[in-house]
Amino acid sequence: MPTALLLLLLAACCWHVHCSPNCHPGDRALGRCMPTAEERGTCVDNILGYCNDLPYSKTMFPNALDQQSRGEIEFSAEYILLSVIHNLLQGECNPDLRIVGCAVLAPRCEKNKMVKPCRRVCETLKKNCLPAFNAIDMAWPYFLDCDRFFVGGEEECHDPLEKLRANIEITSEDLLPETPSTFIQFVHHSYSEMVRVLKKTAAKCSQVSKTYSLGRSYEGKELLVIEFSANPGQHKAMTPEFRYIGNMHGNEVAGRELLIYLAQFLCSEYLLGNSRIQTLINTTRIHLLPSMNPDGYEHAAEEGAGYNGWTNGRLNAQNIDLNRNFPDLTSEAHKIIRMPLARLDHMPIPESYWDNKIAPETKAVMKWSRSIPFVISGSLHGGDLVVSYPYDFSRHPLEEKMFSPTPDEKVFQMLAKTYVAAHPVMSDKSTGRCGGNFNSKGGIINGAEWYSFSGGMADFSYLHTNCFELTLELGCEKFPTEDELYSIWQNNKEAMLSLIEMVHRGIKGIVKDEHGNPIKKARISVRGIRHDITTGEDGDYFRLLIPGSYIVSAEAFGYSKVTKKITLPAKMLKAGHVDFVLKRVEVRNRKFPKVIPEDIYERFDPLDRFNPHAQHEGAEPSEGEEASSRNGEKPWWWSYFSMLGHNRPSWLLKNEEN
Repeated sequence: MPTALLLLLLAACCWHVHCSPNCHPGDRALGRCMPTAEERGTCVDNILGYCNDLPYSKTMFPNALDQQSRGEIEFSAEYILLSVIHNLLQGECNPDLRIVGCAVLAPRCEKNKMVKPCRRVCETLKKNCLPAFNAIDMAWPYFLDCDRFFVGGEEECHDPLEKLRANIEITSEDLLPETPSTFIQFVHHSYSEMVRVLKKTAAKCSQVSKTYSLGRSYEGKELLVIEFSANPGQHKAMTPEFRYIGNMHGNEVAGRELLIYLAQFLCSEYLLGNSRIQTLINTTRIHLLPSMNPDGYEHAAEEGAGYNGWTNGRLNAQNIDLNRNFPDLTSEAHKIIRMPLARLDHMPIPESYWDNKIAPETKAVMKWSRSIPFVISGSLHGGDLVVSYPYDFSRHPLEEKMFSPTPDEKVFQMLAKTYVAAHPVMSDKSTGRCGGNFNSKGGIINGAEWYSFSGGMADFSYLHTNCFELTLELGCEKFPTEDELYSIWQNNKEAMLSLIEMVHRGIKGIVKDEHGNPIKKARISVRGIRHDITTGEDGDYFRLLIPGSYIVSAEAFGYSKVTKKITLPAKMLKAGHVDFVLKRVEVRNRKFPKVIPEDIYERFDPLDRFNPHAQHEGAEPSEGEEASSRNGEKPWWWSYFSMLGHNRPSWLLKNEEN
């Protein structure tokens, strides 16, 4: 390397790490220099690139790992791990994990004294994030040892995640109003205002409500859900699950506000003794996610209400359209429809899907969909006034407008018509209004017949889970002004309640063995409808059906198949109760064309266990890689630390002594 260029690089490096006069710039950059007397024990500005969003600005050297300088930190395996952790864990636990790690590498400094992060923060983080490390066969990082580098609440400590949290303090005045009230402020809510209202509402109705988070958006905002049920926080056998999702497109905000209002309405009406609402909550588990795309909303809100923009804020912070980001299972369903034994339900996620950019919001909702046995879902959008239902992707890829029904076309029509019938504008027969062009179809439409697109949430829900999802277009103006919000609420309130009540249609029951033990993942089949649903952990199931006579079967791997004939009368307003008792059979004497053995299903679950970075079978190990004791190769992520040579972090290897 030319001498002049070398000197230039050394000078730049010296500037980058704030060299002391007595330290060679190259040595300082490599972290070989001790801090000066003035530097040691003195608060300095935190200028670590990957730690620049901590809730404090001053740090100190040496840090808790005894790293003496910024240069030593930036060339360390610990810092490199934090810089690549988002990719390694596919967005899991971020930015929480990075920020907590940064609180160890760049500790908080106050009055020239180090303040350590709180142990409770670390313990919660480890509980939530350790499964993600296990999934990629990586040990928990030693510098996130909760007992070693964190301190308890009785000592002086700080919460490094405080900026990410919406710290909502619920006062006694908030919780104990003079009388329960249905008073709702029909205004737009910022993110922090939305969080405050939801948490305040859950606290007011704590016996039947709670909030929980699905994860975080790309910019770190919690995807907050409020739940209503007789047993908040858990699924109760024979209690159907319902969800509404709003603000999937950040600039479509009516649904976001409606769900905030609906949460307040359910709580206050329950407290006031409204028998309909009390029955609904006591017999149903209701989940409301007002904002799936809080980052996009913030961008759209900068334009202000009344701005009828079709693009600003639609996407998430990664410029991803969340309703095009789900796995495309529909094209495969169209391909195999002619194959008699092909599965048209609970279809696996193609491995190729993981090669694409997946938004953290998308993955959070996918895992949510898998963790709770939703029966019906409503996705609230804006831009027109109509109820759309699957399939959204045309059965012919070159046809942009082609009727493409699911096997449950009649059920979807029943659900869609229920919403329209209770909506005074959607059910209005005039053609000059918003959505009037759908009058000839009764205010509902098959999605692909309207316009075809792949990667939608509704198709994914139907083909991968038990859930029947509708897309509810709430109006032609995407970001209505505040003076329009009350009328939007009045038009949709009854429709939203009516759709929730539809989870109590069709049949429900429990599948057990001859000893009374529940059988999970048993398949419930209806003759003539080529789409099965499966039982949950408690062996319970919920099968939506229109009135009529049916032949219904239940079967599970290793059990007999049982078939029953049922009839649902036209005026039946609650689900018929149909239980099944299956007997054990010798597996090798029977074929199970549609039933996957439970252990195989779990072992190859694509959403939770597929590793996009894993080497393909038979691939040659990279040059210079040592053989591990377990499979002859280091883990796939080991190459991320190749620049460190022999100083690579063996403490991340599960089979190595740390």
